[in-house]
Amino acid sequence: MLNWTLLMVLVALWGTSFMATAIAVRSVDPAAVVFYRLALGAVVLSLVVYARGDSLPLRWQAWAGFTLMAIAGNALPFFLITWGQQTVDSGVAGMIMAIMPLLTMVFAHYLVEGERLNRYKLIGFTLGITGVILLLGPVFSGGGRAFWSGLAIFTAASSYAVNTILIKRLPRFSPMVGACGVLIMASLIMFPIWLIMAPVNNNISQDSMFAVVWLGIGPTGIATIVLFSVIDRAGPTFLATINYLIPAVAFLCGAWLLDEPATWLHFVALATILGGIAITRIRVKQALR
Repeated sequence: MLNWTLLMVLVALWGTSFMATAIAVRSVDPAAVVFYRLALGAVVLSLVVYARGDSLPLRWQAWAGFTLMAIAGNALPFFLITWGQQTVDSGVAGMIMAIMPLLTMVFAHYLVEGERLNRYKLIGFTLGITGVILLLGPVFSGGGRAFWSGLAIFTAASSYAVNTILIKRLPRFSPMVGACGVLIMASLIMFPIWLIMAPVNNNISQDSMFAVVWLGIGPTGIATIVLFSVIDRAGPTFLATINYLIPAVAFLCGAWLLDEPATWLHFVALATILGGIAITRIRVKQALR
């Protein structure tokens, strides 16, 4: 029961992050949103790491690995999603991100030994891409900024997939220590970008300010702690359930709480993407019997 409770907490934190981002960018520049989010998350994890009596590594090789993962798994995708959500609805952004495990599957075929594609995985990937095309079709048809925003969010999903491969190939660390090091590096990477790109803004709304603080403490800091707790208690296979739940939560929160449009096309696209994920998982389980 506790494992499912922790999983639902994680789904709630990550699923609502797209809604919080939509609120944050109403009056805060995307570069500022990402920097504050990463910095707050790094503070939360640093406190937890040192409270546990752990310490960060001193070797430069460790920090080189942290830097790669900070770019691919935090700074770049966070910025692309946040920038894209200035014109793309939060629910649509959350559903596009559901393609990430399918992209990871394809990248792993070429970059990770033993991770081979089969016809079932290809069918699942095809369904997933079809769902994303259904979502991005109306976005791309508008051209201009909407086109680039949709492309940015899809690129963010690809970046997360690349980061998953990096985690498998780079040297391993204590998960909490590794996550803390990555967030620290991501914060340092975003700091000069924030100084250069974010304009001076004295008109930040209270809602946007609360959303930024929540993004840093909740979906970034606390969610990372819950994530490793779930993995430690129940394993990564159990965790994979979130791939079905997070896009649905993102879509429903956007439609229900932010009054974003919810059409039949959105529901068909969501079902298609989740169906693609389901096919890859069911067939893989059967193959292992």
